[in-house]
Amino acid sequence: MDATHLRIGLVGCAKSKRDSRSIAADLYTSALFRGRRRWVENSCERWYILSALHGLLDPAAAIEPYDATLNTASSRARIDCSNRVVADLRVRLGDLSEFVFEIHAGSTYRDHGLVEGLTRGGATVEIPTEGLRQGEQLAFYGTSNVPNREIS
Repeated sequence: MDATHLRIGLVGCAKSKRDSRSIAADLYTSALFRGRRRWVENSCERWYILSALHGLLDPAAAIEPYDATLNTASSRARIDCSNRVVADLRVRLGDLSEFVFEIHAGSTYRDHGLVEGLTRGGATVEIPTEGLRQGEQLAFYGTSNVPNREIS
């Protein structure tokens, strides 16, 4: 991959949240979210949160706690959320073919058009924990093998 391909992390939101307004990066309190966050902060130049309520969420955005999930949403709602995220990424980043997206989120956030929309836009998509159960993901993110971005 040449130097023009920047890595963008996409991290799925979590049910466990703080009780008060916080920046999005600090709102979600689960061990899995914290592990995913730590991973992308070390492996990617930029990262965003995939939120069931907000779609694509900047980690620095201040938001209120909310109770929404794609886990119980209809297939149509999941597709709509994925389409909204891909459209928002195009607005924020431009040509998606210039990016590698590392997705750290469950299948309900990935498999309803997100991966397809990114690859159709020319992006490369990586899913480091694809096929791992939650406990295996916790172990993966808990290892000392967190990548460090190569500085060129």
